[in-house]
Amino acid sequence: MLFQRAYAKINLTLDVLGRRGDGYHEVDMVMQTVDLSDVLWLEPRDDGEITMDSTSSSVPVDERNLCVQAAHAFRRRTGFRGGVHIQLDKHIPVAAGLAGGSSDAAAVLRGLNQMSGAGLTLDELAELGAEIGSDVPYCVYGGLAIARGRGERVTRYPHVPAMYAVLLHPRIFVSTADVYKGLSPSDFTDAPRSETMVQALAEGQLERVAEIVHNALERVTMSLYPELKALKERVASIAQRPVHMSGSGPTLYVLTPVQTHAQRLYNALRGIMKDVYVCRFVGGYAEAHARS
Repeated sequence: MLFQRAYAKINLTLDVLGRRGDGYHEVDMVMQTVDLSDVLWLEPRDDGEITMDSTSSSVPVDERNLCVQAAHAFRRRTGFRGGVHIQLDKHIPVAAGLAGGSSDAAAVLRGLNQMSGAGLTLDELAELGAEIGSDVPYCVYGGLAIARGRGERVTRYPHVPAMYAVLLHPRIFVSTADVYKGLSPSDFTDAPRSETMVQALAEGQLERVAEIVHNALERVTMSLYPELKALKERVASIAQRPVHMSGSGPTLYVLTPVQTHAQRLYNALRGIMKDVYVCRFVGGYAEAHARS
């Protein structure tokens, strides 16, 4: 049985450059993995079948699941015919803007690559991941990266800033499709903030990072879900620091370079909602393997 960890991500920047001819939007965003993670076990099957179980009833375990799709895509690409049972221990909130499903799919690709001995590089796995979902290529790598295009063009950076994120996941369902549909040309930019963000992180200007964070989707999400806007304002009054949104939402987060401050904020926010997490920034999977 093979163990894989699938980390959540947050968007430190998310700029939309415009609408593409294929119906997607052109994005330019900085993403960072945090140590909130799902755990997967991959067990070989002798009958060649691909099966799956999950600890979360909110997660489908059939062909709709990106993990199952990833296993099929891997077999098509490599010719591997072995079966696998995927056991998912779910900790990342579902439909939260944290790329939990994409990270799980990326973990399956990495795991099957190891199990089968196919020997694909991370770059080749990321290319394969682009067939499954826009965030999967980034999730194959993890760590700090800029993702461009519809998210599939990934530039990685080795920095692991000593930063903490306090995440809040309200029980609000956000339709990503509706959020992107609500964008107007005034939300688009030709001056993305990604390079400025990466430079601030590389130079250790951690207090400046929170000032650079930007999410072009936030205006639309907050207008569609006023209860989320009200929660953000309440959290800001408690935290006395900027409050940000990851992806299309609804997860909100507060950044701090000080662990004790993150813990105090966690304690305060637990008084107003259940799903609060203290996370630290973590490096990518390639760096983790190099250390092991």
